[in-house]
Amino acid sequence: MTTSPAIVIESLTKSYGDKRVLQGLDLVIPAGGVLALLGPNGAGKTTTVEILQGLRRRDGGAVAVLGHDPQRSSRAWRARIGVVSQTSADFKDLTVTEAVAHVARFFARPADVAATIGRVGLADDAATRASRLSGGRRRRLDVALAIIGRPELLFLDEPTTGFDPKARRVFWKLVKDLRADGTTVLLTTHYLDEAAHLADDVAIVLGGRIVERGAPEALARQAGGKRTVSWIENGAERTEHTTAPTAVVRRLADRLAGPDGEIPGLQVRTPTLEDHYLDLISRHHAA
Repeated sequence: MTTSPAIVIESLTKSYGDKRVLQGLDLVIPAGGVLALLGPNGAGKTTTVEILQGLRRRDGGAVAVLGHDPQRSSRAWRARIGVVSQTSADFKDLTVTEAVAHVARFFARPADVAATIGRVGLADDAATRASRLSGGRRRRLDVALAIIGRPELLFLDEPTTGFDPKARRVFWKLVKDLRADGTTVLLTTHYLDEAAHLADDVAIVLGGRIVERGAPEALARQAGGKRTVSWIENGAERTEHTTAPTAVVRRLADRLAGPDGEIPGLQVRTPTLEDHYLDLISRHHAA
């Protein structure tokens, strides 16, 4: 049995005055996975997401989200998506429980309110007013409001801004759990480690088009086969880029290893998604 894609974008265009932001963008997102949409500010990423959510009209091209055109969205269609935007909803006078319960009333089959609050790590703040939450915990409330309706498709726009490292890890587990439940997730983030950890697929937007698409590991490999070996010698950090890191480490061990057999400050780094992403942006701006 085949499953229809969650999102289909064909030749999408959008201009603001004389500035053409989207220039024939094409993208198909399968159902049930996590796709990270990456790109620098001004690349067209935010405009694309707003069109998908039905918040902005396109100039040209075709878009289908869960089988429907967002420009002609109905209340029933909107109930099938969840959104965590960069701007929080104004529930500052309500407690966490009151805010989540209020939003739950808009859905025919909402998730359990207390369970959802616990799922985002806010059980201890269930009776706390939203206005008294820290920035990171307010983002957790935003996520609870987005998933209370059991969305088929979840938009996460910079979801972990303001999170400490522990909170980010808790959130990453939540996204993985949602994916396991069959929820499709479209993630935008400036944290490349987050994209590499969560996404099944990465699409990079530059100049209003998708310029690369692939699994995070596959894109990272395009950064090159060289490893970066770094160490401390004579009080200064030294580095060497090599395709044979083991040979370099052996040579350093013969020359620099102390009585404990350790090489001062030794690190061997493999190319990452971030390396490839930054190189791609650099080449794009240089073109």
